[in-house]
Amino acid sequence: MAATGAGFFTAVSSPILRSQLSPSINPKHFVSARVTSRQPVSSTEPPPQPPSSSFNGRLEKKKQEAADTVTKSGGESEERRLSLKDYFGQSEDMIRSVDGGPPRWFSPLDCYSRSNNSPLLLFLPGIDGVGLGLTLHHQRLGEIFDVWCLHIPVLDRTPFTGLVDLVERTVRSENYLSPNRPIYLVGESIGACLALSVAARNPDIDLMLILANPATSFSRSPLQPLIPLMQIMPDQFHLTVPYIVSLMTGLPLKMVMATVEKRLPLQQTVGELSEHFGELSSYISVLVDSLSRGTLMWKLQMIGSASAYANSRLHAVKAQTLILSSGRDLVLPSEEEGERLRRTLLKCEIRKFNDSGHALLLEDGVDLVTIIKGASFYRRARCLDYVSDYMPPTPPEFRKIHESIRWTEMATCPVMLSTLENGKIVRGLEGIPSEGPVLFVGYHMLLGWELAPLVARFWAERNILLRGIAHPMMFRKLRDGKLPELSSFDTFRMMGAVPVSATNFYKLFASKSHVLLYPGGMREALHRKGEEYKLFWPEHSEFVRMAARFGATIIPFGVVGEDDISQVLLDYDDLMKIPYFKAEIADLTDEAVKLRTDIEGEVANQDVHLPIILPKLPGRFYFLFGKPIETKGRKHELRSRDKAHELYLEVKSEVEKCLAFLKEKREHDPYRELLPRLIFQATHGFDSDVPTFEL
Repeated sequence: MAATGAGFFTAVSSPILRSQLSPSINPKHFVSARVTSRQPVSSTEPPPQPPSSSFNGRLEKKKQEAADTVTKSGGESEERRLSLKDYFGQSEDMIRSVDGGPPRWFSPLDCYSRSNNSPLLLFLPGIDGVGLGLTLHHQRLGEIFDVWCLHIPVLDRTPFTGLVDLVERTVRSENYLSPNRPIYLVGESIGACLALSVAARNPDIDLMLILANPATSFSRSPLQPLIPLMQIMPDQFHLTVPYIVSLMTGLPLKMVMATVEKRLPLQQTVGELSEHFGELSSYISVLVDSLSRGTLMWKLQMIGSASAYANSRLHAVKAQTLILSSGRDLVLPSEEEGERLRRTLLKCEIRKFNDSGHALLLEDGVDLVTIIKGASFYRRARCLDYVSDYMPPTPPEFRKIHESIRWTEMATCPVMLSTLENGKIVRGLEGIPSEGPVLFVGYHMLLGWELAPLVARFWAERNILLRGIAHPMMFRKLRDGKLPELSSFDTFRMMGAVPVSATNFYKLFASKSHVLLYPGGMREALHRKGEEYKLFWPEHSEFVRMAARFGATIIPFGVVGEDDISQVLLDYDDLMKIPYFKAEIADLTDEAVKLRTDIEGEVANQDVHLPIILPKLPGRFYFLFGKPIETKGRKHELRSRDKAHELYLEVKSEVEKCLAFLKEKREHDPYRELLPRLIFQATHGFDSDVPTFEL
């Protein structure tokens, strides 16, 4: 059921917004609203006062009501995510009830659970102006942001520049109150133009822009021919325009697909579709009643002026920007526009949604918080802290990630072995300490194929998140070129990977994390023919003294099986002899951030390349985690370079022993090959544990 009555909005606190409740707002829909008509705050204006006790009482009541909607599923507590039905119901109620007054901010009550240091998020709506475009995301956004939404009444005639002034006053005021905290501007369609315009006029303010299908491409929109036609269109035909636009957004089709994918009985499917279309028709009928010819013409003309205004100022935008582009947007050429903006803006990334339509943020499969986390786009201060700003994946997020790598696990059927403190090797991860800090130091397979099953198994079986120390190319590129898009590494960032640096290493240990380190780095992961299971570690220790400083437990480990799934046909040495590939390698290397430039030899900065490999029928992966090595109480001892180096060599030797053990033992595994494993799983179930060699 859609929330109604006094159920979905609460107040926002700001000195420039602390004015009288507009008499045109029906109090049953807003606990309070803030009219943004005052001038920016001065440096002498007092800081904002907390809401009154009566307001706090109402808010606590709403928190309890929201908590009552939590359902239990599989032992996990998860909040019910709102749907298009909720959006249509709330929008209809808002349009009917809030029909006058100037634009204003409101904060949805679904966003009740934010922490004290949450950054501010301002949502700038599309052409409808209702401000409920994030309805499906309110609950999750409210956990990490202070969310304000802009509502522009249907009959309002504030020009685009007036809206820019309005948002700018709010941004400047909030920046004055919290100068060290970023302000997020999330804009869809014309709201994206508004966000870009405010950012261009305020390059000195720390803004983070998230733009969904920006209307900066309106001059190339299929809607353009409608504008002159609407001026001469009879009134009876005007009533069909909202229906046409609704179809172009793709929402009706998405509603149908979402219902069909549930695979309900035919009668129930028909009933649910009828209910959805009833909701949609009711919502559109409200739009038809509210959008006169003059109002609709005003809004279309405002999009044109907004697009021109924002495009003329793109050169001045210095804010960090994330573009969300739909591949099937029938309203705007969003896919092409996203690429144009990425090339134009100074600090811009793009995430593509090939099967999505114009109303991207209202589609069921799109989760804005997950997108933000995957892009490492969430921070609470001026600089991103990969440790303190990190948010682990939720159970639903992990299930989705796990499903995407299930084929890898099924094909390689990993065997996990660990070592107890008494030296006994056991199957499973029993020998892994639950409490950190723990440092896993091991061998990096060709192309890092071991990472997916390794990280997934630790999370699924032990609820341990391995925070990998990763190459910076997964987080930024020096320039555009032929390297994979940064979006290719979103899953790694979601699962806790951080760029390699002494600072991040220190912070991970300080936070008692389980840290995953490959001293061989890219050189080991891009090894040559015949170099399987050979370690390429630096001459001197890079991690021992840091681990000792925090008393971290070091666990050496080995993994074998890469030679059972592929064979290298052309390695780096072969490719460098071919002019075409040599030039490609040079281009790729120039795009990537350099590492270990101060040393020479095998482990110096590795040229970026992709060896040409021949796949095999998948063999099996084998992991062995050696006996834990304690550094607790050895801080002073390991300050000595000689002692630290001795421990470094001990860890390296243990990794080599793990590799040798696995290479020998896998020869006695009757299920090393794919066919015996498939037969076993076919007879015992594909989720059953496949046996291996005797320990």
